[in-house]
Amino acid sequence: MATTYNNLFLDTRARLKRAGVESAQLEAREIICFAADKSREQFYRDMSLYVSGEMERRVEELVRRRLDGEPVAYIIGEWEFYGLSLDVSRDVLIPRLDTELLAERGILKARESGEGARVLDLCAGSGCVGLAIAANAPECRVVLGELSEGALRVCKQNVRRNELNARVTCLSVNALENPSSTLWDFDAIVCNPPYIPTVDIEALDVSVRDYEPRVALDGGADGLDFYRAIAVKWKSALRLGGTLIFEVGIGQAAAVEEILEKNGYEDVKTLTDTQNILRVVEGTVNN
Repeated sequence: MATTYNNLFLDTRARLKRAGVESAQLEAREIICFAADKSREQFYRDMSLYVSGEMERRVEELVRRRLDGEPVAYIIGEWEFYGLSLDVSRDVLIPRLDTELLAERGILKARESGEGARVLDLCAGSGCVGLAIAANAPECRVVLGELSEGALRVCKQNVRRNELNARVTCLSVNALENPSSTLWDFDAIVCNPPYIPTVDIEALDVSVRDYEPRVALDGGADGLDFYRAIAVKWKSALRLGGTLIFEVGIGQAAAVEEILEKNGYEDVKTLTDTQNILRVVEGTVNN
């Protein structure tokens, strides 16, 4: 019996749901759009049309990869963050909703700082946070700092994809080392560093443990290596009144607050995300 796009979508969604995929509806739509090379608008418009056997086979193969644990963002090679469409590869973490709070705080700081504001996205990964800031604070300039060559490649693709070349620069930067003399005078440094304690990595969900880059997950023995190094070494890269804004893992906020206070940051505070989880810790350089 011939299958319509709608039937294929409902069947795919049901299979993902049975496998325990939380966002089964969104993922089913993304898989079918990718397989059919359609935009979402085209997909909704063509719901009642019949699909070819070749199309069904393609969807079947993609669904099998998803059920084996591969995240849908890697299967389709892109994901959305803060309204931006971004390329992703297995060299970068998949942008998550949790991280939108970090972007939001960076946007506020960039807007407050006015024309010529400078923002550094350290451990930039796909560049999602820095690009969201650049797109939503049109007077600022952003540097995406990242050590992984593969991730830097993705950053550059995303700068081009979102037409932000005029205000966003990508640089090879090691967050654990002192910044070069060219990296200074930032109004904000936003950072979503690796923060999973090494021993916890094996217990992560297979879609994270086996697919996302370990280098972007492993935060050392207690998960706090990057917070300690960055708080000390990158303080000099902030101008007076500049703010260091970290995303933190569940249960890490108090320890990161302490690291900032110990290193002389002021107005240290923690903010909760939409799930009411302590997600962002920030502190300002006033002396």
